[in-house]
Amino acid sequence: MTPIETILLTTGILLLGAAFASKLSNRFGVPSLLLFLGLGMLAGSEGPGGIPFDNAEIAQGIGVVALAFILFSGGLSTEWSSISAVLWKGLSLSTIGVLITAAVVACASRLLLHSSWLESLLLGSVVSSTDAAAVFAILRSSGLTLKGRIQSLLEFESGSNDPMAVFLTLALINLIIHPNSCMHVIWMFVLQMGVGALVGYLFGKASVAVINRVHLDSEGLYPVLTVASVACTYAVAALLGGSGFLAVYIAGMVIGHTDLIHKRSLTRFHDAVAWLVQIAMFLTLGLLVFPSRLVPVAVPGLVLSAVLIFIARPVGVFISLAFARMNLRQRLLVSWVGLRGAAPIVLATFPMVAGLPRADLYFDIVFFIVITSVLLQGMLLPQVARRLGLEAPARLRRPSPLEYAPARRTSSELVEVVVPELSAAAGRRVLELGLPKSALIVLLGRGDDFIAPRGGTLVQAGDRLLVLVDRSEIELLQSMVEGR
Repeated sequence: MTPIETILLTTGILLLGAAFASKLSNRFGVPSLLLFLGLGMLAGSEGPGGIPFDNAEIAQGIGVVALAFILFSGGLSTEWSSISAVLWKGLSLSTIGVLITAAVVACASRLLLHSSWLESLLLGSVVSSTDAAAVFAILRSSGLTLKGRIQSLLEFESGSNDPMAVFLTLALINLIIHPNSCMHVIWMFVLQMGVGALVGYLFGKASVAVINRVHLDSEGLYPVLTVASVACTYAVAALLGGSGFLAVYIAGMVIGHTDLIHKRSLTRFHDAVAWLVQIAMFLTLGLLVFPSRLVPVAVPGLVLSAVLIFIARPVGVFISLAFARMNLRQRLLVSWVGLRGAAPIVLATFPMVAGLPRADLYFDIVFFIVITSVLLQGMLLPQVARRLGLEAPARLRRPSPLEYAPARRTSSELVEVVVPELSAAAGRRVLELGLPKSALIVLLGRGDDFIAPRGGTLVQAGDRLLVLVDRSEIELLQSMVEGR
């Protein structure tokens, strides 16, 4: 048995290597996903590291947990105001677009690999979803911002199409093992999507209620609640037959769209967790790959990758967005930004765990497709966006909150409001006051003391609140606090 010290040392070295690899990614424009996978391959059985690893079940487990936390973090940081405008386009891409992409790749796989229709559809389903982390890591490293709502559409699609790909993969594995279970697959779809959405919404609302009312002694304990929420949401949805991935994504969106105590620190925490599990997942999947097995699949891998990039993805985009108000250049860019990443490699472990024939071959092909997709689409993304004229100039880029601040302050005023004895605000936390949207409590005076309030700060009778508020809402603020 390997000593725990050796395991910890190896893990630390790999994580340090991944952190420095992300630095290289930003400097040279190489997608970090590719570097993480390469680091895992170097550490694997056929690399200098020589770590023996060939357990698809463990890799699948790590991948499932990682995807759950990545999707939750994506939902938590999603701005509903930007997503609501592209909701139906994103849903069409993440359902109809995924189905069409899988079908076109399946036709090519059938001709190229001479596999059965079910096996071909399985391979198409595995590679049908896009990777949000890869797309936006490239956008950030290149300093590129896209015009209009394309960036919001791509973000929403990338976060919401994994559940559909997971369903198709599991359904086709079930059909291969039990050929006469078509009706079961239809019921499985309804159950997965319906239960997943319902559990996600209910657990998201319950999590908000618990976090805002539990009154924990230390701020550091609140992330424990959200981690528990992710675990419980995924597990309950999966145990009830629903999509755990859809559930955690919706739960994250519900929590992120609600006033929440310590919201900023929780969002930062889950962003860090998402990076950690993403690195762990890519390293594990890299360990699972044997580079010598990629050479024999290079030709079919290149052909299928070309079909996916230049035919399947564009056909899926143009059909699913047929009625959307988008010009040709916008549709072409959405077609190009169809990077494959972690999800397809994780899904490729499902046939291996199920013991399907040729599962190892499909895993190697999927891995090859992901590498070529990230290299070609990822590295050329900034050039394609600029060539199509869809790069936003500096003056049109989304400003930070600090850039907006001067405009807000011209119509705002600092007001002191005293909390009377019989005020409804007395005995309530700042988060529960329900103040106007423009109101920001800058300082709270209590006797001779002054407090910089947070969401969980308890307001008491006699407190003096120094509030920055829009002039048009001063009277509303005073009536809410002073009972006018």
